[in-house]
Amino acid sequence: MKKITLLAILFITSLSLFAQENNYQEDLSKNELKINMSNLIGFKFFDVGYERILNEESTIGVNLLFNLDKDSDAASLDEYRTFSITPYYRQFFSNKYAQGFFIEAFTMLHTAKDYYYYTYDYYDPNTDTYHGDNGSDSDKYTDFAVGISAGGKWVTKRGFVAEIYLGIGRDLLGNSDDEVVGRGGVAIGYRF
Repeated sequence: MKKITLLAILFITSLSLFAQENNYQEDLSKNELKINMSNLIGFKFFDVGYERILNEESTIGVNLLFNLDKDSDAASLDEYRTFSITPYYRQFFSNKYAQGFFIEAFTMLHTAKDYYYYTYDYYDPNTDTYHGDNGSDSDKYTDFAVGISAGGKWVTKRGFVAEIYLGIGRDLLGNSDDEVVGRGGVAIGYRF
């Protein structure tokens, strides 16, 4: 009788521990706010994101990017992006809850400027001299891209989030001379 009682207690204890573990994962925080520090430091882009955990291996999210350096003519990896909104879906391949290695599918609606630089020389026969002129101009455009990224995410017990990712997308509307957009960076944030 003692053996049956002992087995029953062990069985019930193991079930309750398993149930507590599942409840712990279900009770985990499901929201994240992040800022892409590499875009802020490297390109003066304010790139902030929100991510919602769907289950232990998938999330959805959105990033908003604003160019803080409106007067710059310097090129970036993403042409001359001025704004973008990027919804995405991530699938994680790890035993940890919504973290580890992931593959991401994204779409991106973005606006940018294409800069044109010109130099021309002309001959003035009246003065028998050559004259030159230099200048620049820009065109704004909007395009829509679809792409894929890969990366990794780490979360501490207190909710601090760090992630690194890199991806590429293709513009579908053909409004830009470059048909490719980049997505990537090193982001930090908080899971709550």
